[in-house]
Amino acid sequence: MDKQIQYLQTCLPAAEKAGGAYDMNPVVILAQGALESGWGTSHLAREHHNYFGIMGYGTSNGYWHGERAKVEGAGGVHYFRHYAGVEFSFLDFARLIRTGYRHAWSFSRQPEAYAKEIAYSPYISEQNGDNRDLYRRNLIAITEKIITLKDMYDWMRGRAK
Repeated sequence: MDKQIQYLQTCLPAAEKAGGAYDMNPVVILAQGALESGWGTSHLAREHHNYFGIMGYGTSNGYWHGERAKVEGAGGVHYFRHYAGVEFSFLDFARLIRTGYRHAWSFSRQPEAYAKEIAYSPYISEQNGDNRDLYRRNLIAITEKIITLKDMYDWMRGRAK
């Protein structure tokens, strides 16, 4: 649970900012970041502030300035986006969902419907070995966990004041 609380402390402000900027549920953003980054413990999250595994291709924007991380694995060499900070990763992700996966984005206030829409969208690639239904189920479970943790975290912050 320590890594989950640490993730929440580190990423909640960024998720809230991204949610506000792109009219998206910050809990869903947090859940997807937790799923994609192993609660912020992945190499990409720790070293490159990339919590969503966003590939290092495409046009630079206000959040990503073209820097890439080279990752070599069994499947060959892949390039992922390197962000200057946590906030940029979350903002770029919310921007991507709002502009590239608009149908899924429209369900972000309904976590179970969002999980289904994003899992069965081109965001997930079965060609890379992704299992759409497992992704959907995991995203729902993590969303529920985030809600519980966030309630506890908000309560603890309120008591500290």
